[in-house]
Amino acid sequence: MTDGKLRLGVNIDHVATVRNARGSAYPDPLRAAKIAEEAGADGITAHLREDRRHISDADIEALMDGLTLPLNFEMAATDEMQKIALRHKPHAVCIVPEKREERTTEGGLEVAREENKLAHFIAPLREAGCRVSIFIAADQRQIEAAHRIGAEVIELHTGAYCDFHAEGAFDKRDAELARLTDMATFGHSLGLEVHAGHGLTYDTVKPVAALPQVMELNIGHFLIGEAIFRGLDPAIREMRRLMDEARETA
Repeated sequence: MTDGKLRLGVNIDHVATVRNARGSAYPDPLRAAKIAEEAGADGITAHLREDRRHISDADIEALMDGLTLPLNFEMAATDEMQKIALRHKPHAVCIVPEKREERTTEGGLEVAREENKLAHFIAPLREAGCRVSIFIAADQRQIEAAHRIGAEVIELHTGAYCDFHAEGAFDKRDAELARLTDMATFGHSLGLEVHAGHGLTYDTVKPVAALPQVMELNIGHFLIGEAIFRGLDPAIREMRRLMDEARETA
């Protein structure tokens, strides 16, 4: 049994990465978002980083004005990002850890150590009508803290599971999948909506998609890379197909 349709959020950050490599206006993240919608995406994710290495402020403006799908605005817990989110009031905000030197988001947010600060940080976002999600490792302590601060959603970091699969470390992969399974169940038991994402590919998505407590997967880098070979629309449709197949047979 499942708790409803599994949603697919397509992260378009790396469309902007390709654009910025040449300092041009092309390819356009908004165009990618519209293609994603036609291909079966249920939402669009975009991470406005402090250093603006991919998505820009103008991209967020364009997405808010031009999207018909919900926007999931990924952001660090900084005053600057809070002000931007409160100005735009996207459907959802996902609070993620951010380091200037990292290539991509590494690991989940440390909620338990920053509980009081994060509780105060997300309160105005919730009051503005944004759904607040916290990107965390599959760890009971962090999930409990996310629940206490008033988050409505947790997004479980699937990066370690995907990395172990790519390395051929299948025992570690299976142990990490078991942890994700247990923590998805635990988060759901607290009344949290459970999402998952980071590093998912055609080869790794089905076991996560089969978890009945998981209501949304956010996938980006792999889909943008796969689009080079098969096109963005077919790349997303294949991911959608695999997710639906996993859910139907779970």
